[in-house]
Amino acid sequence: MIWAGGRAALYFGCAILFCGFGAVYARPDDFQFKRDSLSFANSTVFEYHEGVARLRRASGPEKEKTPRYTRRCFVMCRTVVQFKKFARFDPRGQPLNDEDLAHRVRELARHAVWQPELPLAQRVVFPGYKNLRQLSEKRGWVLQKNIGLGWPTYARIGNYRMVYNHSTNYQQEQHDEIEKALARGELFVAFLSDFPTLHINHAVMVYGRKHSSPNDKVERYNTYDPNHPDGPRELTWFPDKKVFNFEKDEEFVGGFARVFRVYGRPLQ
Repeated sequence: MIWAGGRAALYFGCAILFCGFGAVYARPDDFQFKRDSLSFANSTVFEYHEGVARLRRASGPEKEKTPRYTRRCFVMCRTVVQFKKFARFDPRGQPLNDEDLAHRVRELARHAVWQPELPLAQRVVFPGYKNLRQLSEKRGWVLQKNIGLGWPTYARIGNYRMVYNHSTNYQQEQHDEIEKALARGELFVAFLSDFPTLHINHAVMVYGRKHSSPNDKVERYNTYDPNHPDGPRELTWFPDKKVFNFEKDEEFVGGFARVFRVYGRPLQ
């Protein structure tokens, strides 16, 4: 009876830790787009129409009053994973001022994204907000200024795979990695490239497999695309051809794109 009572007390204590004090904690395998993604968009350097780039030309009343947030697709995908693995939210707490929030965001950004997720007690706490979507809606400018620069992503060592690693067998390996990562409850950041064509040079985050019919000959995945905060985009795998396709939008004509995992381990 004493042991049973102790066990009950332990369960009660765990319930307080996970549910009490307004703290919100969600595992990576519980990713919800409208809760766990950023509300602001990564803006492209060029304007696009049906995948064709052209220079942006704005002057007079159309001239932009604030700098556009550009070239941050890698950074934004990394940030979303870091919030899922290393942060928790306390909606009942008092929101931090801009200076303290900036410090807290930089503290989170220092966590290497490939490291195992932290237990609840060790996570970086963001008081005053329910989730990342709400935080980024209310304090997006503070996040943008502190999650990281865009230009260093062009010099990432792992990017050079796009130049030489074009085999379908390698794409099969990447598909298998997606499946294994999702099975473990992990988020998979994918660098998309069709080098040397260069129709696409972009990072997205795969967070779940879409339901399909038994007769469907393709596998479909939901992705968070930093260019499109309104809703998930679709990455498709064709097993017979061992190739990926990405959904058409204004920036991309749609179709073929190679996948290279990033942030899965150091130097990747």
